[in-house]
Amino acid sequence: MNKYKVEITGVDTNTLKVLKAAEMKDLFKKYQSGDLDAKEKLVNGNLKLVLSIIQKYNNGKHDMNDLFQIGCVGLIKAVDNFSLEYNVMFSTYAVPLILGEIKRFIRDSSVVRISRSIRDNAYAILRYKEECLLEFGIEPTNAEICTKLNISEYELSSALESLISPISIFDPIYNDGGDTIYLLDQLADKRQRIDKDDSIGLERALNRINERESKVLYARYIYGKTQMEIADDLGVSQAQVSRIEKNAIKNVKRLMK
Repeated sequence: MNKYKVEITGVDTNTLKVLKAAEMKDLFKKYQSGDLDAKEKLVNGNLKLVLSIIQKYNNGKHDMNDLFQIGCVGLIKAVDNFSLEYNVMFSTYAVPLILGEIKRFIRDSSVVRISRSIRDNAYAILRYKEECLLEFGIEPTNAEICTKLNISEYELSSALESLISPISIFDPIYNDGGDTIYLLDQLADKRQRIDKDDSIGLERALNRINERESKVLYARYIYGKTQMEIADDLGVSQAQVSRIEKNAIKNVKRLMK
């Protein structure tokens, strides 16, 4: 099985070289003495590091070629700024820089527009976290970040929330080989959405479907329960509740025609 199974245009990921620790040390000495060929070998010898990092984004939502190129920008920055005096493995130093570039790219290309001040705070927080990880091996606490960057807890919270990528309510969250459960199915709806003109026909239809289907519809759309809550009440799985709900809606629509 190919550990680095990511489709990258023009790159055969199976043939990429991985440098050994001794080779890395020798190349860094040469590069820091002015040998640019050594830099190229260092970058090429660590491309699989970039591939391993972008694996988790290989979900169809992002262009992997773009992420690979952005990750390479972080890799080049790591090669340029790394020092053997840090006394850490190059990958330990490089991973936060590569991840930072990728996350910034994803945030900047998000459909949700974030204000400049919040985005700047988010970048500053990430940089400070990376610095602490590299120097001390642990992330700073929220209080330490607020003190260092002179921001409030609210500003810290807003900046960190801006890093979360939005998702669609129609994103699938579970599939047992049958009916798919979407995020929408786990959201309770507290609004009254029954049209008064159709209330009589709806009531008659609800009285004609079976008792279990009727209970699920009342729980979902009258009491605003989630499918998970209904599943707990009935002692069945959420997938079963999803199927019951869909069949009930189908039957109600048929009876109301």
